[in-house]
Amino acid sequence: TVYTLKGEVRPERGWKYFLTGEAKAHLCLLLAAIAVVLAAGFWLDRFSLLYSDSGVIFGAGYTDVHARLQAYWLMGFVTLAVAVLFVVALTRSGFSLPIFGIVIYLGVLVLVNGLYPWFQQNFVVEPNELTIERPYIEHNIAFTRQAYSLDSVTSEPFPAQNNLTRAVIETNSATVDNIRLWDYAPLLSTYKQLQEIRLYYNFEDVDIDRYTLNGDYRQVSLSARELPVEQLPPEAQNWINRQLKFTHGFGAVMSPVNQITPNGLPEFFIRNVPPDSSVDLSLDQPRIYYGESTRNYIFTGANTDEFDYPQGDTNAAYRYTGAGGVPLNSWIKRLAYAYDLGNFRVLISNYFSPDTRIHYHRLITDRVRQVAPFLTFDTDPYPAIIDGRIKWILDGYTSSDRYPYSEPLNRRDDLISLVDSSNPLMRDGVNYIRDAVKVFIDAYDGTLDLYARDPDDPLLATYGRIFPNLFKPIDELPASYRDHLRYPQDIFTVQAQMYRAYHMENPEVFYNREDLWRFPEHEEDGATEAMEPYYIIMKLPRLEREEFLQILPFTPANRDNMIAWMAGGSDGDNYGRLLLYEFPKQELVFGPTQIEARISQTPEISEQLTLWSQQGSGVIRGTLLVIPVEQSLLYVQPIYLRADQGELPELRRVIVAYNDRVVMRETLEQSLDAIFGEASAPPPPATVPEATAPSATLPSTTADLVQAALEAYQTGQQALQQGDWQRYGDAQQQLESILQQLNQQNP
Repeated sequence: TVYTLKGEVRPERGWKYFLTGEAKAHLCLLLAAIAVVLAAGFWLDRFSLLYSDSGVIFGAGYTDVHARLQAYWLMGFVTLAVAVLFVVALTRSGFSLPIFGIVIYLGVLVLVNGLYPWFQQNFVVEPNELTIERPYIEHNIAFTRQAYSLDSVTSEPFPAQNNLTRAVIETNSATVDNIRLWDYAPLLSTYKQLQEIRLYYNFEDVDIDRYTLNGDYRQVSLSARELPVEQLPPEAQNWINRQLKFTHGFGAVMSPVNQITPNGLPEFFIRNVPPDSSVDLSLDQPRIYYGESTRNYIFTGANTDEFDYPQGDTNAAYRYTGAGGVPLNSWIKRLAYAYDLGNFRVLISNYFSPDTRIHYHRLITDRVRQVAPFLTFDTDPYPAIIDGRIKWILDGYTSSDRYPYSEPLNRRDDLISLVDSSNPLMRDGVNYIRDAVKVFIDAYDGTLDLYARDPDDPLLATYGRIFPNLFKPIDELPASYRDHLRYPQDIFTVQAQMYRAYHMENPEVFYNREDLWRFPEHEEDGATEAMEPYYIIMKLPRLEREEFLQILPFTPANRDNMIAWMAGGSDGDNYGRLLLYEFPKQELVFGPTQIEARISQTPEISEQLTLWSQQGSGVIRGTLLVIPVEQSLLYVQPIYLRADQGELPELRRVIVAYNDRVVMRETLEQSLDAIFGEASAPPPPATVPEATAPSATLPSTTADLVQAALEAYQTGQQALQQGDWQRYGDAQQQLESILQQLNQQNP
């Protein structure tokens, strides 16, 4: 408008000469600058071809290299030439030269950047796609395997022989004795019913780990007893209780994965409040100020005691003595936190003292993201009892979407699995991951220790240079910490998912998807779900001893028979080592779906399950586990019963399938006996004679027996009030023994 009013825009002169003076100079310089920017864009677009998804594979294909790359070069030079024409037009009258340049640019854009790649793809590539794209398919396979660490997978044949005997079972007792019979969901419900003790306690999750207990290498289930203030009764939801009183959870529950009581409930290694341990593992500091349910901020060191744990009709009190939290030892800090939290009580409360500390970011996932937001963290942090304290262990990943030729996780429908929805690595475009960092968080004081597990990862090395004091070398990881590292499930799932297609290294086989695998599927609550990896203690054929592994079977894409299984190591130098065992393709190896069908078709099993379902009980079929034992396979499935009106699942049967036999008995040992024969009886103990055993465990005098009976009765009543049915049953058995002894002494 300004130029028009000044008379420098004159339409009456025609389209070639309608601009003059400053208006022409201004417009030509602007267009020249835009042309230079576009030329730079075409130059940079050459590199983006490495991430092209327009061809048969991800990355630069034949059309990208032989058409689009040349088009970008040519478009860059043409655009620069147009910019020069705009500048030259400043020295000449009229506007015809820039208009000519714009026409040339648009023509080249349509022909070279549009029609030429289209023609190349449709008339040159697609009629001979496999032959022409072969080298680029090879690039995609090689770089994808590198990006997901699949090039380090060691593949071996697994003959799947049916040569198990009772002697072989006993030789592999460390594997058989650690078969997991308790699924996560039923066990979590059982923990909640038996060990939450009070309404305000909560078990957020059940995790699997391994410990050396009483000299035995055992696989156990472990859950921390937290105190989310949201579960307090509504009338107790006040500021004093939420921020000052109910500040921490207390203790943990631990049980072996394979042992049950006569009532079908789990046996406990650690239970109750305060923690009661039946193994040589102590929990010296059981208080949980930082966990998976600690979502609110709290204050410690106030003038009022904190609630510690219930103690009969009263409550035990506690004062925090740790180094966690931020001291509120000045009015400036109190004013700052009052403003930040939007709560004026922080400034005026009389409960505060010079020793008061504020604890926030107590949710461990939130806490670690505040420290290292550039990492992606596993969805399943797990607790471990280390040196008498509860430590949360969290796995951190480095990831990127800029790895050339590497297939993104969620690009192809045939690579997307049913288990991807909650995996944080399944965000759009990710095509590079590394298990890079191990994070340890103290449940009492919130201390974070980050250890760089993969120093060769370029992303982690870069972060380490930016934050030189953030990551500790993995060599400094204490042995007690190292014993509880486990290969994380999220990254193992992603690697297994990509390996379903990228085990095919032959370009022709890969192109035709001739050997595509999938995860076995099973029905749960009426819905079809993919089998998740599971942890197990077992001895692989090439290992010298039993180790803690994560395994997952594979089946062909359109069939249910098993074709291979993958294992990820967690112990010692084998941590992160991926092993693949392939079954003979000329033999039938039953997959989990086929075994479940055989179980359903076994009359005595199906009739029993149907009968239970009609008697007011819900039948829960647990996860079918495939257990490799030497060169053979054993299939194990637990069966749980739950009353329709109850929330206490009981493990009532264990199904074992081997070769052509399927049996269901009350325990795993009985099922194994039914297939392989009874185990050889252990030699009798050569120490205390049987006749003296009662006198070694029970008092001898009548007065002492009466006192012991009273104590057993009181213990049973206390356990009954707390809902600890196992301890109640033990107390009743002890009381019965004492009464029998009294009866013998006083006939």
